Amino acid sequence: MEKAWEGRFREPTEEFVEEFTQSVSFDKRLALYDIQQSLAHVETLQKAGILSQQEAESIKGALLKVKEKITKGEFSFRRELEDVHMNIEKALIEELGPMGGKVHTGRSRNDQVVTDLRLYLKEEINHILDLLSGLRRRLVRLAEETLEVVAPSYTHLQRAQPIRLAHYFLAYREAFLEDTDRFVNAFRRVDALALGSGAVAGVDFPLDRFFTAQKLGFRSVLRNSMHATGDRGFLLDVLYSCAVCGMHLSRLSEDLILWSSEEFGFVELPDRLCTGSSIMPQKKNPDVLELIRGKAGRLYGNLLSLLTVLKGLPMAYNRDLQEDKEPLFDSLDTLKGCLKGASLVLEGLKVREDKLRAAAGGFTLATDLANYLVGKGVPFREAHRIVGSLVAKLVEEGRSLQDVTLEDLRTFSPLFQEDVLKLLDPLVVADRRQTYGGTSKERVKEQIELAKREEGL
Repeated sequence: MEKAWEGRFREPTEEFVEEFTQSVSFDKRLALYDIQQSLAHVETLQKAGILSQQEAESIKGALLKVKEKITKGEFSFRRELEDVHMNIEKALIEELGPMGGKVHTGRSRNDQVVTDLRLYLKEEINHILDLLSGLRRRLVRLAEETLEVVAPSYTHLQRAQPIRLAHYFLAYREAFLEDTDRFVNAFRRVDALALGSGAVAGVDFPLDRFFTAQKLGFRSVLRNSMHATGDRGFLLDVLYSCAVCGMHLSRLSEDLILWSSEEFGFVELPDRLCTGSSIMPQKKNPDVLELIRGKAGRLYGNLLSLLTVLKGLPMAYNRDLQEDKEPLFDSLDTLKGCLKGASLVLEGLKVREDKLRAAAGGFTLATDLANYLVGKGVPFREAHRIVGSLVAKLVEEGRSLQDVTLEDLRTFSPLFQEDVLKLLDPLVVADRRQTYGGTSKERVKEQIELAKREEGL
């Protein structure tokens, strides 16, 4: 088949080259965005006097016919035409004859593909923001439902201090709120027009790029044609946002995997989101959460892949940039699936309050015993040593802090009085964390109400 660029060449293209260089097998997902920007480009060409009104109307009509075929799944993408852009242009020429070729006046595939990607990403980012919103709202609801549930917190995967379980769910809500901000910032950088930059140096036709930007709904116009066609920093912003969000989803998944095990028993996962074993009848495997945890590595890999592609490229466009799409498409698809999976798991999550309360007591109360002594005038380091010695003794005897009596405590310091015994209740201890951002009931209720307002609940 005749190539758009073959006038320069004296040999036919090797079949291997056609197969090796084609991108239509994956960039065809940009087809509707390519038509969207082509429709705007035609109007810009007409405004510049390059196309007559009749020509513009004919080309737009043909573009809409192609769009209809694509939407219905009736359009045949051909690999020998290299990419989505040439497939659509070829369809126009077949429909209109030579007039169809006028659609490419004043543009290059270099600025065309960046425009397609930016249009595509604006829609995809909005979809991800919707999924993040749903996940955050579910975490707020869980926080409301578990305000009165006490749980152990962990550092180094060792029990640390008692918290209200709502505080834990709000912690992840904060993480996903930051992820939301990252995607919003990425959207801002994506939301700029590249079309009209040409291949590298701009366009020698009087095209009104600001008119084109208005037609396509872009907030701004990229100011430098070389940067517009040769840079993919905006894709890195998106891939980085995907990777960080994937990390947070992975950490949440890891917690719930551990907490749903028999060893912890803090939560129960919904049967409909778990699988069994082909050999062990008793198994209930958290496969959705494990895959979310595993797919985080994919999101990291896609970011590193594009960073590596870009690191040695001379300014401006190079064919290496064709390698930007597959990692981008994969990360967006992967993250959307992970966000949906996490939301479904949280919707069906059952909390086992008795297990959590039992685990929240014991040695997690030690810091407050030390702080009690500080309140009696003991330097914190000395108080830390006293309570540490108490804990060591109890461990040797196979006892817990919740087993101790006032006499036991006074063996280590005569400053312990009857009022210290109230510190053996994990909810009392949790409620002593009154600083802003702490886990006391008052502070957590404040954060729940703030989160509800922010989420429109």
